[in-house]
Amino acid sequence: MTFPNTPQAAKKNTTLSHLGYERVDPYFWMNERDAPEVMEYLEAENNYYDQATAHTKEFQAILFEEMKARIKEDDSSVPYKHNGYWYITKYELGKEYPIYTRKKGHLSAEEELLLDCNVLAENYEYFSLGGFSVSPDNTLCVFSTDTVSRRQYTLHVKNIITGELLLDRIENTTGSASWAADNQTFFYTSKNEQTLRSEAIYRHKIGQDSEDVKIYEELDETFNAYVFKTKSKKYIVIGSSSTLTTEYSIFPADEPEATPVIFSPRTRGLEYDLNHYGDHFYVLTNKDEAVNFKVMKVHESNTHMSYWEDFIPHRPEVLLEDITIFKDYYVLSERTNGLSCIQIVPWDTSTAPHYLPFDNETYTAYVGTNPEFDTEMLRFGYNSMTTPASVYDYNMATKSKELLKQQEVLGGNFEEENYASQRVWATAKDGVKVPISLVYHKDTPLDGSSPLLQYGYGSYGHTSDPYFSTVRLSLLDRGFVYAIAHIRGGEYLGRPWYEDGKLLTKRNTFTDFIACSEFLISEKFTFAKGLFAYGGSAGGLLMGAVMNMAPHLYKGIIASVPFVDVVTTMLDSSIPLTTGEYDEWGNPNEVDYYNYMMSYSPYDNVSAQDYPNTLIITGYHDSQVQYWEPAKWVAKLRDLKTDQNTLLFNINMEAGHSGASGRFEALKEIAKEYAFILDLAQKIGV
Repeated sequence: MTFPNTPQAAKKNTTLSHLGYERVDPYFWMNERDAPEVMEYLEAENNYYDQATAHTKEFQAILFEEMKARIKEDDSSVPYKHNGYWYITKYELGKEYPIYTRKKGHLSAEEELLLDCNVLAENYEYFSLGGFSVSPDNTLCVFSTDTVSRRQYTLHVKNIITGELLLDRIENTTGSASWAADNQTFFYTSKNEQTLRSEAIYRHKIGQDSEDVKIYEELDETFNAYVFKTKSKKYIVIGSSSTLTTEYSIFPADEPEATPVIFSPRTRGLEYDLNHYGDHFYVLTNKDEAVNFKVMKVHESNTHMSYWEDFIPHRPEVLLEDITIFKDYYVLSERTNGLSCIQIVPWDTSTAPHYLPFDNETYTAYVGTNPEFDTEMLRFGYNSMTTPASVYDYNMATKSKELLKQQEVLGGNFEEENYASQRVWATAKDGVKVPISLVYHKDTPLDGSSPLLQYGYGSYGHTSDPYFSTVRLSLLDRGFVYAIAHIRGGEYLGRPWYEDGKLLTKRNTFTDFIACSEFLISEKFTFAKGLFAYGGSAGGLLMGAVMNMAPHLYKGIIASVPFVDVVTTMLDSSIPLTTGEYDEWGNPNEVDYYNYMMSYSPYDNVSAQDYPNTLIITGYHDSQVQYWEPAKWVAKLRDLKTDQNTLLFNINMEAGHSGASGRFEALKEIAKEYAFILDLAQKIGV
């Protein structure tokens, strides 16, 4: 689709030289934020998007109201107990943002207001609450806000008892804070102003006029720092991690001015996480080639890794994802053959461990919010692609469970038994079996006549679990099949699944996705002109790569906040997050990685060929993928593509990586995406 005013960006060739190679970038000028010419181009693209989608505006509104109607607007979370209070998150009718409250001792007690994000968000186009942390004596609350969408949070302190907002205000943080035991001191992480790397830990004392004290600085640009308190409340922990390596320092929470002591020095390739119980630390780690992780224990008096002892041995067939510790039990979050498992293990070894029973073919289960230590109750969550999100309390002693809440799906059209899900396996280019989770309405034919939306991510070891979605019903009820491709680069089938989709094996991520697409067509879950694909961020990189490699497979593609100018970005250490990404993508200052990245970088591999109908979405304030990556990509596609298919670019000038804030504004963005897909599907008669 083209219109008379289709944007045509000016070409100003810039030669980029590196390692003896030269690249010519005709749109490098777009990297200059706020430049008048850049702003004019972005405005032209937005105007073109509005013109090209004008015929779907009414349909977008219908989709939005449909999605909104499924949401229980005056909803509240299942309360959880912490330090003598029950904490509740609720939404009120017509309001965009959550309200946080608590009740002392029991749920019939008077409700106390902690934070009303609707009030905090007044006068801002964008608002995000980074988090909040209540002091041990329950009187003060540190909370954080971002009103730009660059994930640079400002910390504030509120007296919960009086409602007074204190003068303490700290800018440019990660948004979280951890209290010392004295109720007057907390610790937080500051960010580098330019790169946004989390680089230093500071100590702040309530009401002090002098500067905060820097207690830790991470000098290695490939690492990020953070701070938290152990569940036992005994230690403040300073963490520093890269993709492959972890290091912690600790000091007692009741000695806020103590000098942090290194838990065990960093060793490249060694990852570990800490849990404290009694006088020991329990360490989740890949030490000793435990590729799928194991748990080791060490006495708190000497925590160097040379003293670590095996506690739960490595099991090659089981990915050990987490350990949650209680007074009488510990709980293991595991993944076997892609499926989540929760194992309950008593500290008393005379009682046998057991697993929570799950019998679905594809589902998501996880340990929920469990801040209490001395309890027999485990809070866990469960949902599947057909079962709404459910919260349970499970008695670890009696093995009984209680459903506390299941997500309500309003609107009158949803019945769980009307939908079906299954897991199938495609064969990748190298013979590896790749799982796909599918969901569809039971009336949808699986005879090769139905449209299908295929989702993928496949980076950072992030697992795309098969989850329930109310908004997705707008596709399923219109005859779409929805598929999640669990491709390499994620951790669905364990840590080796991740390792085989990163660095110099990254192309497996793309060829896996293509193999899944071909399988879905050949097995008649869809047909050659009925297949659509969606991915965001690193999943947007995936979209760009498969568009270059197999454009003929897809009727339409949506790429959201796509990371597509891989080589240029990874060569610029001033761009937020770049240096910490070397262990994921490789360091392009090394020739092997440079050439490998060049072989798949979507922007660098756009060519004169036909491309599918494409919608590209981004946010001007995106701190993770800068706006100019998709902007340049669109310009290059417009210049080189040989088809007459639709190419649209929509940039939210008020948002960042996560899109619009507010639960309803976010729905409007999804409605835009779905309208794009459904409009294309309608044109092919499905």
